[in-house]
Amino acid sequence: MNATPANAASAAGGGTDLSVPRHVAIIMDGNGRWAKARRLPRFAGHKQGIEAVRRTVRAAGDLGLEALTLYAFSSENWRRPASEIADLMGLLRHYIRAELDELARKGVRIRIIGDYRKFEPDLVTLLDNAVERTAGNDKLTLAIALNYGAQDELLRATRRLMREARAGEIDPDMLDDAAFEARLDTVGLPRLDLLIRTSGEQRLSNFLLWQAAYAELVFTETLWPDFDHAQLADAIAAFGRRERRYGGL
Repeated sequence: MNATPANAASAAGGGTDLSVPRHVAIIMDGNGRWAKARRLPRFAGHKQGIEAVRRTVRAAGDLGLEALTLYAFSSENWRRPASEIADLMGLLRHYIRAELDELARKGVRIRIIGDYRKFEPDLVTLLDNAVERTAGNDKLTLAIALNYGAQDELLRATRRLMREARAGEIDPDMLDDAAFEARLDTVGLPRLDLLIRTSGEQRLSNFLLWQAAYAELVFTETLWPDFDHAQLADAIAAFGRRERRYGGL
């Protein structure tokens, strides 16, 4: 796999194996179809999807990733029935409460991206506590996208820059990629190397649009509840076989 020297250093942190991505993001899709195929309620698919999250987070650590970002609840998901939203919020509460001790013990740092403060106050507090408790961990960063939409993220970053420019805190003529990225929700995370979408769909669905500019994309037919260590390893192997030229030769 080839990369320009500058991008190779940025993508790999200088000297690490370029065949292994530092940062992987996943659009977790197919819970409903998994349940429908088994004549089960959608909740059963979402519940099994939580098991897939557990497996995948553990696999990410085993495979040496630095960061894993999961698209858990999009800004468009509010359009779903209220009962399904309540189920999803309940499963999120359960996951954090059930897994936090193990995540902390294994050195996982939790980050939340998106406008999650629009959730119920008790859930916001639970998430804030999880972020605070794991802030010093450095084995794997688990970024959970909640009430996240990439277009909203870009608009929020743009509005912030406009306010800073009006206040004389930044010169618009000096604005560059790094300055813009510093206003995104993903600031501090490694550059996104690989984006995976499950269930056979082949679109980004308003997820990490800026960050995915040079990411490799892998689309798998596997429904999210069936995703596991082997599936993640296969996607990483596919990543390792690709040439990344970043517009060069």
